Amino acid sequence: MEKGTDMKPRISVITLGVADLQRSLAFYRDGLGLPTVGIVGQEFDHGAVAFFDLSGGLKLALWAQADIAHDTGVPQGPADPTRFTIGHNVGSRSDVDAVMAQASRAGARIVKTARDTFYGGYAGYFSDPDGHLWEVVWNPALLPED
Repeated sequence: MEKGTDMKPRISVITLGVADLQRSLAFYRDGLGLPTVGIVGQEFDHGAVAFFDLSGGLKLALWAQADIAHDTGVPQGPADPTRFTIGHNVGSRSDVDAVMAQASRAGARIVKTARDTFYGGYAGYFSDPDGHLWEVVWNPALLPED
């Protein structure tokens, strides 16, 4: 590999494949309160997507699974929610409980209620309407900057 062409350790967008873009938009925007302009790209075949602004310039994108399959040429397969999790770090134990309650009110399924962790933190898991797993965690060694 040529010098200077190494992949840099940065991620700018995480895209979740969803079955129903409108339903997922409502969950993340209205239920969790994530900022978005809504669905864009509807004028393009397979282009409808919703972007959410996260901290540090990171974006969360929601894109229909069928459209991801079309774009990549990879057929849709069976869902396996344990392939990855999304971690949401918060500043306190009580923040974990508050976010878990908010997610539940938004229609998330609580997969694991918040509890003490082996590393001295406190965490719980919920899944969004498509089964994507979110860990809400207070880790005293990885506190968020805000």
